[in-house]
Amino acid sequence: MRDAGVEVLVACRVRDHGDRILDEGFKLRPLRWRRRGDGLFGSLRALVDIFRLYRTERPDVVHHVALKPVVFGSIAAFAARTPKQVNLIAGLGFLFVDPTPPAFLQRAAILWCMRWFAGGRNSRIIVQNQEDRSELIERRVFRPSRIDLIPGSGVDLRQFPPHPDPGGDLIVGAMVCRMLRYKGVGVAVAAARRLQRAGVPFKLLLVGPIDPENPSSHTREELEAWQADGAVEWLGFVSDVSAVWARSHLCVFPSLYREGIPKALLEAAASARLIVTTDIPGCRDVVIGGTNGYLVPQNDPVRLADAIAALVADRSLREAMGNAARDRVVSSFSEEIVVSETLNTYSVLCGARGGSATHHPGISPAVSLPECAGQKPSREKGAAS
Repeated sequence: MRDAGVEVLVACRVRDHGDRILDEGFKLRPLRWRRRGDGLFGSLRALVDIFRLYRTERPDVVHHVALKPVVFGSIAAFAARTPKQVNLIAGLGFLFVDPTPPAFLQRAAILWCMRWFAGGRNSRIIVQNQEDRSELIERRVFRPSRIDLIPGSGVDLRQFPPHPDPGGDLIVGAMVCRMLRYKGVGVAVAAARRLQRAGVPFKLLLVGPIDPENPSSHTREELEAWQADGAVEWLGFVSDVSAVWARSHLCVFPSLYREGIPKALLEAAASARLIVTTDIPGCRDVVIGGTNGYLVPQNDPVRLADAIAALVADRSLREAMGNAARDRVVSSFSEEIVVSETLNTYSVLCGARGGSATHHPGISPAVSLPECAGQKPSREKGAAS
């Protein structure tokens, strides 16, 4: 968007990456909120902060990313009379499969807010997989004509080049994510320990930080204890994820809940690593079972261990599936494809094109993005946040 001539403002919680955002030439406005656990007071404060931001900056288009920003941001945009919204729902998540009464009430409130504040005629919705699109339509949250299906956040193919199989007697699987229970970390550990007891030469790398603000996070003590028998190694946060895939033979990702399109899977596939993951929305959009990896049932360490064991002794199968994984990312999930389709969503929003921007690789925006601002004579520049 910046390169298309748009003034871009980024609003987010700022901890470690503020300078990197500013160095790209974007404006930065810190927000006082957390991913979860704000409580009623924190939620109201966040809504007020976003409303004040939109009234001060007067953006032509706001682009909200993930479920909580979509809900809070769309309410604030409605109140601030912001002209246009793009709302990216990157997976409906655990909340939409949790059967408990509190989850039901929270789910109902979120759907109501999205229906009334995020789905108006000056808004477009981006989802990352067909199951989420179908559910939002069936629940009558959004009209089909307002929803664009764009496959994930894309992956930079230059940052994640294909790596050869590292070979060796010990086969290494990597799981890259925050160390959360509903990501299936415990399932992956149980499978690795089962393989060790069976004498299978396999080791699991857990790559990612704990999340103290998330009640589903594993503790540091749990992760360190899992390393005692040698079946598991926890690396914590790693900045160079491509180097992790260079030393690993395959990707393990037994998530317990529906995903959008997990970026970790795209990065692994771009690195020519086959994937063993759960047969759930989002994951099965990336993996074609038997072609570029295996799909296993949810919360089933036995089936996960069996799938990994079948790959340990067969290097040629790993290489064939890894090459197929790379080919699939190049053809359907590259950053260039996702950026092009997202820009096309802006073009549709600005009235230059009819219809949907649903997954048309290689398209070019019909209008330059600053034309969004052209619909608002009081401003000379287009601004997006």
